[in-house]
Amino acid sequence: MNGTVKPARYEAWYHTPRGRWIGDTEFGLLMRLLQPPAGASLLDAGAGTGYFSRRFAATGLAVTGLDTDPAAIAYAREQDAAVSYLQGTMTALPFADASCDYCAAVTSLCFVPEPAAALRELWRICRHGVVLGLLNRQSLLYLRKHGRGGYRDARWDNAARARAWARDLSPSPRDLQLRYAIFLPGGSGMAQLVERALPASVPVGGFLAVHIRK
Repeated sequence: MNGTVKPARYEAWYHTPRGRWIGDTEFGLLMRLLQPPAGASLLDAGAGTGYFSRRFAATGLAVTGLDTDPAAIAYAREQDAAVSYLQGTMTALPFADASCDYCAAVTSLCFVPEPAAALRELWRICRHGVVLGLLNRQSLLYLRKHGRGGYRDARWDNAARARAWARDLSPSPRDLQLRYAIFLPGGSGMAQLVERALPASVPVGGFLAVHIRK
C-alpha cells in the first residue's frame, strides 16, 4: 500500500464500481494460479488495509497479513479479527524457514526498493510457492497512471524482470507461470467484455500475476 494514501480512503476505492471490478478480477486470477487447499496457511506480505488478506481468508485459508505501515495494520485489524496482522518488512520477514504454505504479495512488491531480496525472503518461508501481483509496464494502465496518484512511487515491472528474480531463488523453482489481467483499466462495460474475451496469456494487462512453485 502506498503510505501517502490514508487507509480508509484506500479501502473505499475497492468499493467503487471500478475498484470492485478490478479487485474481483485480480483476486480471481491469483486464486486460479495458486489453487490452495482449504486450511492452508498464507502470508499476505504488504497487506495494507487487509483487502486481499480478508479475501484469501474467506476461501478457508489461515492468513497472516504483514505491512510496514502501522496505520494500515491498525485499520486492517479493525476490519476482521479472523486475520492475524503484524508490522514488518518484506526484506526481513520475522518467520522461520518453511513456516507457511504459501506467500502472496499483491501490488505491494512494487513499493519495495529491493524486490529480489524481498522475493528471496518470501521463498525462504514458504513450503509450496509464492504468488505475486505486479504492475505491468507494458500496458495501457502504465501509459495512463504511472507517476500519478496512488501510483506515484510505484515501480512498474515486466515478465523479464520477474523471471530474473526467480532465477536467483534457491532452491530453483519447479515452475513459473505468468498471467495478465486489466487490459482496459477504465472498468466500463466494454473493458469488462474485453477482459472476458482476451486470454490471460496476452502480455499487455496492467496486472501481471506471477506464480512460482517450489
